[in-house]
Parts: sequence; structure tokens; C-alpha cells
Amino acid sequence: MSQINNSSTQFQNTSRLRFDEEVRVGIHVVCQHVDMINSRGLWFHDDPLEYTLPLLLLQLSLISIITRSIYIFLKPLGQPSIVSHILGGVILGPSILGHNLAFMNKIFPREGRITLETLSVFGIMLFIFQVGVKIDPSIVWKSGKRALVVGILGFFIPFALASFVRLLLCHSISLDDTVCHVLQLVVLMQSVTAFPVIAIFLAEFKILNSDIGRLASSSSMICDMCFWSFMSIFYVAHVAKEKSMQSAIGSILSVGFLVYLLLFGIRPAALWAIRNTPEGKPVKDAYIYVVFVALMGFGFLGEVIGINSLITSFLLGLVIPDGPPLGAAIVDRLDCFVSALLMPIFFTLCGLKTNVFSVQKWKTVGVILLVVFIGFLGKIIGTMLPPLFCRMPFRDALALGLLMNSKGIVELVLLNDWKTNSDSMTDECFAIMILSVVVLIGVISPLVKALYDPSRRFLAYRRRTIRHHQSNEELRILACVLSQDNVQTIINLLDVSNHTNDNPIGIYVLHLIKLVGRASSLLITHLPREKPSQNPTESERIFNAFKKFEHENCSHAALHCCKSISPYETMHNDVCSVALEHRISFIIIPFYKQSVNGKMVNSFHVFRHLNKNVLDKAPCSVGVLVDRGNFRKSLAELLSCRIVVLFFGGADDREALAYAVRMSGNPHVSVTLLHFTTTSTSEGAEIAGGTERSKRLDSEILDEYKLNAEENERVSYLEEVVMDSEGVLAVIESIENSYDLVMVGKRHGESELMSNLGKCNEHIELGAIGEMLAVTDSKLRASVLVVQQQTRVWGLRDAEDPSLLRREEKDVAGVPISNIYRI
Repeated sequence: MSQINNSSTQFQNTSRLRFDEEVRVGIHVVCQHVDMINSRGLWFHDDPLEYTLPLLLLQLSLISIITRSIYIFLKPLGQPSIVSHILGGVILGPSILGHNLAFMNKIFPREGRITLETLSVFGIMLFIFQVGVKIDPSIVWKSGKRALVVGILGFFIPFALASFVRLLLCHSISLDDTVCHVLQLVVLMQSVTAFPVIAIFLAEFKILNSDIGRLASSSSMICDMCFWSFMSIFYVAHVAKEKSMQSAIGSILSVGFLVYLLLFGIRPAALWAIRNTPEGKPVKDAYIYVVFVALMGFGFLGEVIGINSLITSFLLGLVIPDGPPLGAAIVDRLDCFVSALLMPIFFTLCGLKTNVFSVQKWKTVGVILLVVFIGFLGKIIGTMLPPLFCRMPFRDALALGLLMNSKGIVELVLLNDWKTNSDSMTDECFAIMILSVVVLIGVISPLVKALYDPSRRFLAYRRRTIRHHQSNEELRILACVLSQDNVQTIINLLDVSNHTNDNPIGIYVLHLIKLVGRASSLLITHLPREKPSQNPTESERIFNAFKKFEHENCSHAALHCCKSISPYETMHNDVCSVALEHRISFIIIPFYKQSVNGKMVNSFHVFRHLNKNVLDKAPCSVGVLVDRGNFRKSLAELLSCRIVVLFFGGADDREALAYAVRMSGNPHVSVTLLHFTTTSTSEGAEIAGGTERSKRLDSEILDEYKLNAEENERVSYLEEVVMDSEGVLAVIESIENSYDLVMVGKRHGESELMSNLGKCNEHIELGAIGEMLAVTDSKLRASVLVVQQQTRVWGLRDAEDPSLLRREEKDVAGVPISNIYRI
């Protein structure tokens, strides 16, 4: 017995010695009961917080409630979600609630935080893998010189300036060696611009597919490559110095072996899975399962050979092709679980580790913040100079510089790693750095939103309308296609647009595709394959239909195809960019509802936001095409196309009539104008309000049309006298199936009649009359084109008063001649 006691005592002494030794090197040992997972409840006198699962559930509940409450409060101030997560951790941590030791030991005990830490690291691993899947590495090679220069200068200028200031501080001020070492880490953190961070911020700011967004995405990739190349060289040199050259060489060979397995093992397997997945069909669960098993396996392999599992996860994600079908399926499976549950845990833990009471030395605070500010300023200079040299507006260049200074998950991962593995990163320095990250994010976010508005550049400097289009010039039309269902109706509309050798049209087809499984948006010109595929993609089928139309009308119709891959919320930016760049006069965009068995259904409800934004921000005229199914036959099958224009008055009705007049030149088209008038002389009884100038312009275009009707038997003019809104409804219902296409303007001047018609107006993007034609359950079976004349022109205050709009034309002698535009 004594022998056993002696052995036990000896074991305890040995354990105590080992524990003391571990504490001396900074390793914490936690004693925890085994198998205490589920609590039996209070009736069995169990304390639920002593069991792993109830404690975890309480912690997750507190984290979710507090961070969400802070986010709701800060969202109106333009703050991203990461700020609320970190501040939530600070509130729960030793800075506020956790300052009470009883609360901290009960709710966030050390043994309970082990589970949270593990979950958070696993969440980061999945998030980094997800980011890698979304990245298209070829963007680096396609980024262009400007992005290359911005990325390189954005790393080396802040690195050089901050390093210089650090050297001055360490040699001129008596600083501790630990602080000098921390300043070196601060220099590195201020030099990096991480692509995952930029992608998150661009998505939150909804500028992912803007010019600044694309430049920031490409530049951050370049900057990331510079940073990780520098860190790799530093790591190999550190291993060679601390261990041996053989260890350094072994580390390099291990990384090479891992990359070889990824490139020649995982990459071909992923491509094989994509080839064996038919377009439009979901990816097999077996493929997703294999990818997740590979993720765990390569993460373990990386840890075995000395590579952080986060790096191996990112590399694995890079070799999997982004976008549909495989990349999109993986992102879809992970997105909600990772972003809504696991990532907030990590951000909150960063706040939990932050103790503001550990900040004691204001000298340390001053030098760290000085280096942070110098790095911030260097980043601004490095990223602003190239765009300014390329004549980018100063506001946009400043917004880019601020964006490139954004901090997020990558910087927090670095800080946590340095706190764990570096003795220099004390609690004081860690708290200062976390708070500086929060302040930077908090300042940058509202500034970027205030400085940069993508729609500002869509302001045209001249009229881009059909009404003001010169008859001998090419009429450029942008056709936005959401799916194949839109193709034939749009082609028919183009076919009746009277394209001749004297009046050619330029057709720009833009296929709008939702951004799925990608981190960066794309706006690219479609390049046909050298050999036609037996299984063409949806984009290819759409473009092939328009190419057939071009081939049939090759002498007077020129086709240009491109596709936009972007989020629904900002898809209008690509539409407006193409319209502005190619000097489009008219945009055709499908209505978000379409006809199924004669009834309008919400098959495209997600595009309603797109319709509204294009109408608000387009640099030219817009037509919303409501497809009721009757206009999907080819013009040859229809034999003739019957078009009616409903004219109430105003700029939009004049634009619709101008388009119809152009169509009337087609020998297969007949146009009827229904002009609504009233005989009532009482106040407020007019059909549509408007200025005297607007009414005079209405009279002018009506006179021109009447003159055309006398000379062309396919053109007719009818005047409908109505007394109230019921009379208008009666006329519209009488149309029924008499026409194939109904055209009307979106906006009309205020009047009692229009107010009555618009009372039940659900879809403001169609206007009062367009709503009646397209949405109500009427007998009308004709498709509808709701037209809005260009609203955004530089120097134009009133859509009815173009007196400020002038353009300079030169005569033969080169003398400028000012021509006032017509409305």
C-alpha cells in the first residue's frame, strides 16, 4: 500500500513539474471532466453550465443576441457586420461583462472556451476554403497593368514607409524589444490587402461589379501575392536559421508535393465531375462528399508536414473551378452554416480576448497607432497614384485607397496566430491592434459609401433617345436577356424596328447571370468556340439565336454579345455600363413577370429590383417588355404585326410614339395611335398634366404623325374621348386581341384622372397605364412595351426643358454650331 502511495506521490510530483515547465513556456493546461456532455437537469441537482453542450448553447445564444442587437443599431451608420461581431465579443469579454470574474468563470470558463476555439478555427478553415473556391486565379493574369501597379505599390509603399518609421522609433525612443518586434508585425499587417476581406466589403457595399470594385478585387489579389511571397521567404529563412537548412529544404519539398497532389490529383477530378454534370442539373451528392473528405484529408496532411490547415484549405479551394456547377454547389452548401454560425464565433472570440484594462502604457499606444497611421497613409498613396495618373476622378481614387485599407478576417487570423505563437504580442498590444482594426473599419465604411456612387458615372452628356436619334445614324439597342424564354420576343421586337441600309441598327445582347460560387463579378465579351459544342451552354444558345437573326439581316444589323455575372442587387450597374460605353439609345429589359397559360406569374420576381434600378439610372431611354406569349412567333409566322400606341401626353409617350413611327417603315407592320382626349372643361379634368412646353411638343409630334398617316395606309390615327378613369379602362378592355403589341409611356403628368388610375398601382416601374396593361386580369393578350425616355442628362434639371442641353457640331469650316436638342 505504501508502495502504491509512494508511486502516486511520485506521479503527482512529476505531473506538477511538467505542469510548471509547460506554464513557463506559455502553455496552459486545463483539467476537464470526461463524459460530461449532456445535463440531466435541475431536478437531478445538475448545474447545466458544468456540462459541455448546455454551456455551448448558452454561449452561442448570447453571442447571437448581443452581436445581432449591435448590428441593428450600427447598420444605419453604415457599419459592416464584422464590427458588431467584434464589439459583441468586447462586451462579453474582460473589458465589460467579463470584468466580473464570476460571470467570466461561469459563462466563458477556460475549459468551455476550448470548444468555442475549436469551432471557430474549423469555421475559418471552411471559410477560407470557400473563398478559394470562389476565386478565379486567371483574374490575376487578366487584371491588366493598372491593377498590377496598384497591387504592387499598395504593398511596397506602406511597407517601406512603415518600416522606416519603425526603425526611427526603435532607435530614437527607448522601446522594449517586445514592442519593437510587435511594430514589425504591425508593419506587415498594414501592408497586406487581403482579397477575402475586399470581396466581403465589396459585397456589403454593393459595388462588386462597379469599376472600383473590379479594380480593387484584381489589385488585392496582386497585393496578396506580394504579401504571401514575402512571408514564405521569411518563413524559409527563419526555419533555416532556427533549425537547419535540411529542415528548410524539407519544408519546401513538402509544399511542392502538396501542390503537385492538388494540381494533378484534385484538379483533374474536379474537371471530370463538371464534365459529367449536365447543364442545369444539380451536382451529385457523391461529388460534394468527396470534396469535403479531401478538405479534411488535406487539412490533416498539411498539419502533419508543418503547413497550417488554413493554407491547405485555401489551396484546395483554388484548384476547384469557380462558378456553376461544382463551385456554386459547394458554396451553396457551406454559405449559411459558415457565415451565419461559425464565423461570428471567431470574430466574437477576438473580442473576448481583448481586455481594454490591459492597456497601461500610453507610450506603447502612441507608437503602435503611429505606425498604423503611416501604413494607412502609405496604402492611400500607393493605391491612389496609378488611378490618378490614368485620370480617374479624385473621389473615386480616394475611395479605392480607403477600400484597399480595409481590414477583416485575414488580419484577425494573423493577430490571433501572433498572440498564440509570439511572446511579443502581449495582451496590451493585442488589445490596441484589435481596437485599431475596429476603428479603421468603422471609419472606412461610411467614407467609402459617401465618396463612391457607381451610378454617378452613368450621367450622359447628350441625349440618347429614339426621339432625338438622327435618321441616317445607326440606332443602338441593348437587349437584356434573363433566360431563353425572352429571346424570341426580343428578336421579334428588333425585327419590327425597321432596320434597313439607310436605318441600320446595332444590337448589343447582354445575358444577365446571377453570381453564384464566385468572389468577383464578370462583364465579358462572348467569344465563340473554335468548334461548336454538342452541349452548348445557355449563353451560347441565346447568342446563337441572335446570330441567326444577324445572319438573316447581315447588311443592316450588327450584333455584339456579352454576358454579365453579378449579384442581382447590383446587376443594373453592368446594364448601365454597357449602355454608356457603347452609346446605346434604347435598352430593352424584360418585365419580371411572364405569361403562363394566359396569366402573369412571378417567375422573375428577383429581377424587379433590376427593372427599377435600370429605369432610375440608365443613361438612355428604356423599354420594359411585358411578354404575354403572343409575340413569341417569328414575324414570318405572324405575317404582319399590329401595333397600337396609347397616347396620353408627356415625354415618355412621345418616345413611345417615336419608336412606333420608326416601326411603321417596316412593310409588315401596321401602327395605330389611340390619342386620349377629353371634352370636359372643368378644372383638373385634363387627361395628363404637364407644362405648356410639353403640351406644345405633344401637338407637334401628333401633327407629324397625322401627316404620316395620310401618306401611309398602314398608319392610322384614332381619337378616343374619355371623361374619367372608367372611360380609359373601357377603351383598354375593348382592345382585347386586336393587336400584337401595345406601346405606352411610363410617366404622365399629374391629373385627377391619372391619380385615380394609379391608386391601385403595385408596380411603380410600369406607371399607372402600364400597370393596367400588364398586371391586371384583363382580356388583353397583347405583349406590352412600357417606354421611359432618358431622364439622366448632364445639365438637365427638367425633363421637359432642354434649354441647358447643347452639343457642339462643326461645319465644313470647322466652326462650332450649337444645336438645341428636341424633347
